[in-house]
Amino acid sequence: MTRFREIFNEIGADTRYNLHSHTQFCDGHADMEEMVRGAIRAGLKHYGFSPHSPLTITSPCNMDAADVDAYMAEVRRLQLKYEGQIRLYAAMEVDYLGPQWGPASPAVRAYGLDYIIGSVHFVPSKNGVYADTDGPADRFARYVHEVFDDDLRYVVDRFFAQTQAMIEAGGLDIVGHFDKIGLNASAMCPGIENEPWYGRHIADTVDCIAAHGVAAEINTKALQRHGRFFPGTGWWPLLLRAGVPIVVNSDAHDPALTDAGRPEALDALKSMVP
Repeated sequence: MTRFREIFNEIGADTRYNLHSHTQFCDGHADMEEMVRGAIRAGLKHYGFSPHSPLTITSPCNMDAADVDAYMAEVRRLQLKYEGQIRLYAAMEVDYLGPQWGPASPAVRAYGLDYIIGSVHFVPSKNGVYADTDGPADRFARYVHEVFDDDLRYVVDRFFAQTQAMIEAGGLDIVGHFDKIGLNASAMCPGIENEPWYGRHIADTVDCIAAHGVAAEINTKALQRHGRFFPGTGWWPLLLRAGVPIVVNSDAHDPALTDAGRPEALDALKSMVP
C-alpha cells in the first residue's frame, strides 16, 4: 500500500502542489535539491519526486536499479532539511511493459514509495519489440516506419490497450498523461484526435480509470511548447462526469518549470466545475 490517499486528502483544496517531476536520477536537468528550491520559489507546499523507474529494457531516460537506494536516501535527507517549508514525497513514474514489468511488479512495490504514477511510453510492435512513442516527432515517425511498418493506427490502438491493461493490473495511484500519444500521432496525421475511433479510446480509458478507483493526471508540460495539456481539455468533462480524482502536474524536468502550466490548467478546470 502507498500513501497516496493520505497525501491526496492532506492536499485537499490546496492547489500548491506538483506530484510529477524528474531529476538527475533519470532524464531531469537538475538535481533533486535544485528542484526543491525551484518548487519553494514557485510557492508550492507539496512536491513529489517521480523519476522514471528502472526497466527491464534499455532506456537512456530511466533510472538504474542500482540507484534506487541512493534516490530514497536523498528524499529522506531533503525531507529533513526542508521540513516546515515544503512536504516532499518519494514516488516513481513506472512504465508498463506488460506482465513482465509495471506498477504492480513486486520489485516496484518493494521500493516503499509514497505513491506511483503509471504511464505508457513504450509500445510493442507486432513482433514484440518495444519502441518509445514519446520524444521528438521525427523520431516517432521513424519508429512508426521502421518498427511498426507504417501502421500508425496500430501504434495508437496499442498505446491505449497498454494503458488500460496497466490500470487493470493495478499497483498505480495516478495514470500519467493518458493521451500523450495524440501529440506525435497528430504530427503525422493531423486531425487524428478528432476521429470517432480515437474518441472511443479516450472514453474507454476514462471508464477504466473510474472503474478501478485511481486518479488521472492533467499534465501541463506541453502547454508552453505545444499549446496543449494531456489529456486535452475536450476530454476533461468525461473525467469530471465519471467522478475521477484529478491531479494537475507539471512533469517538471527543470527547476524553473516546477509550476509551469499548472495555473492555466487549474483555471480551465475550475471553469468546468459547476
